[in-house]
Amino acid sequence: MRTEVITVRTGNAPVVVDVTREAERFLDAVASEKDGLLHVFVPHATAGLAIIETGAGSDDDLLTAIDALLPAEDTWRHRHGSHGHGRDHVLPAWIPPYASLPVLGGRIALGTWQSICLVDPNGDNPVRQVRFSFLAG
Repeated sequence: MRTEVITVRTGNAPVVVDVTREAERFLDAVASEKDGLLHVFVPHATAGLAIIETGAGSDDDLLTAIDALLPAEDTWRHRHGSHGHGRDHVLPAWIPPYASLPVLGGRIALGTWQSICLVDPNGDNPVRQVRFSFLAG
């Protein structure tokens, strides 16, 4: 198994960050036209990974849906951090901190409009890590 950790600056506001190019760069270095599995993991309690379309408004729609499903209110029992931060700790139950994707011939087998995205609603932590691991088949 080959692994690499990248650092992603997410800033101080909720954001969806496409990390597909970084995943492809990682596979270029380690997969060498092999088949296998790419596992992506975010080691944070308040962030997740989603496989979605980006650039056509879907990333903003996802953040709007998170706000509707998990409003940033002071009603959460988990209350440290910024206003409504408790909802950020519930996020990984809906948007998990991991994704596993097939790799065929050294390339991620994503659909035409799919991207690997870091979802970070927590403005309290402006820097995140993403771990890529390749398991050859």
